[in-house]
Amino acid sequence: MWERGLVLSAPGKVILHGEHAVVHGKVALAVALDLRTFLRLRPCPESRVCVRLPGVGVVRSWDTPRLRALRGSFAADFDESKPPSLEQLDTLREFAGIAAGASAPESLATLAFLYLCLAISAKYGDVPSVEVLVWSELPTGAGLGSSAAYAVCLAAALLAACGAISCPLEEGQPAGRWTEEELTLINSWAFQGERVIHGNPSGVDNAVGTWGGALRYQSGKITPLKRVPTLRILLTNTKVPRSTKVLVAGVKEKMLKFPAIMNPVLESIDAISQECQSVLEAMPANPSPEYYPVLEELFDINQHHLNVMGVGHPSLDRLCQVTRSHGLHSKLTGAGGGGCGITLLRPDTSPLAVEAAKQDLSACGFECWETNIGGPGVTLHSPSSLTAPVLRALSQS
Repeated sequence: MWERGLVLSAPGKVILHGEHAVVHGKVALAVALDLRTFLRLRPCPESRVCVRLPGVGVVRSWDTPRLRALRGSFAADFDESKPPSLEQLDTLREFAGIAAGASAPESLATLAFLYLCLAISAKYGDVPSVEVLVWSELPTGAGLGSSAAYAVCLAAALLAACGAISCPLEEGQPAGRWTEEELTLINSWAFQGERVIHGNPSGVDNAVGTWGGALRYQSGKITPLKRVPTLRILLTNTKVPRSTKVLVAGVKEKMLKFPAIMNPVLESIDAISQECQSVLEAMPANPSPEYYPVLEELFDINQHHLNVMGVGHPSLDRLCQVTRSHGLHSKLTGAGGGGCGITLLRPDTSPLAVEAAKQDLSACGFECWETNIGGPGVTLHSPSSLTAPVLRALSQS
């Protein structure tokens, strides 16, 4: 069916609770964010592979015979259970004219595309002659899992083009999802794509992009939560750049300096994650409004803890103050030190309060989206089910 073209998407992610504590073996909860990356795959009339990533300014194409020859030159096998070898990545960089050590988004996105194209076709058939266009609602570099959403979309599209997974879209249906077995395969290849981009990722972002909903992560073990509710949030990007590495190192330093003070803070964050998990799992069977004040309190307590750990920032304090003035509760999400914050919206929050909060946040120079968390993972779409902005973005020839 893919010969008529495919459109699919994968969500970004936010950390609900557990950021930084997760580095020290505590529980983190990650949830799918309903800002998505979309991919359109079409057959290419010539024997070529073309990729267009307008968000990062990439327009590249290669002859399939050249890619086949390149693939044949590798001594090591490609496998979804093995990380890309340094030799493979060096050869691909040289082939694509990417400088060693180049870390710009366009370089890494091109490298991940080439790796997945060659690796998946090596395992499941010939290099397919395809045109790929990717467009995203997710800002890059904001800690929202944009690279993982890209890797998940690429893995699913290329696996479908090589016949390794089905095209689960019934005639007349708006969307289709793959089987659990197929999702596991998509996720394992997407993880290799993330390894090309990030070196040593946790695997959380691509797992959220694949399965959606909410995941519990602790010491390398990823567990999807059973049914979780879809929650409305405001997502705010303070646009303050930060270094995750520096922030993680700062927390470690504080822990070494004040272990008797900081260890209980980590234990408390762990308890918040577990309490939040219990609430989320109870909500679908009993959608009582009583759960929302609990979720709001957990946001408030965790935000104070994150400030104690030294990963707050004046921009995030401002975000919390602005939303509090409208009766809303917020916390940072991700590394902190700037970056993004999330604000919980109760079902009965008035549209006027939301609008006023958004205007005040924009007046601070922040970028704001009203969106949901807990939505579906990687999905195949019928074009008729897509919104006008997505269709416009994907209609670029």
